Amino acid sequence: MIICSLLIPEWVYLPRPWNNLGFIFLFSGLAMVRNIQNLLKQHQTEINTFKPPQKLVTTGLFRYSRNPIYLGFSIALFGVAIVLGNVIAFDGFLAFIIAANLCIYPLKRQKWKNSSVKVVSLTRKKSGAGYNTSYG
Repeated sequence: MIICSLLIPEWVYLPRPWNNLGFIFLFSGLAMVRNIQNLLKQHQTEINTFKPPQKLVTTGLFRYSRNPIYLGFSIALFGVAIVLGNVIAFDGFLAFIIAANLCIYPLKRQKWKNSSVKVVSLTRKKSGAGYNTSYG
């Protein structure tokens, strides 16, 4: 992404100094990924998304996103695209989003479908406090 944007600099869509706003997205996305890493270590569960988790984490950013690590990487790549200010760099961001949705997620779903690991589903109680868990 960086090499392509340096080789084709004439496709600039965001000139300096406005492209420096991308650092906000870049560092926010990286901070989000770091926060999730620390949360998973605190709960003593697996950080590798292709390995089975030991515990279900429902706190922190997991309250709002099913997979906040991919969200953090997406935000960081969006920041890189803005910093580079180049159409080619933005294509790299879009390629990551498409690859995650078309390749990574289906592979993970298929892997868990074929495994004998029990899936945990969560439902909110009517009172709104806590979770009921069902295994199956």
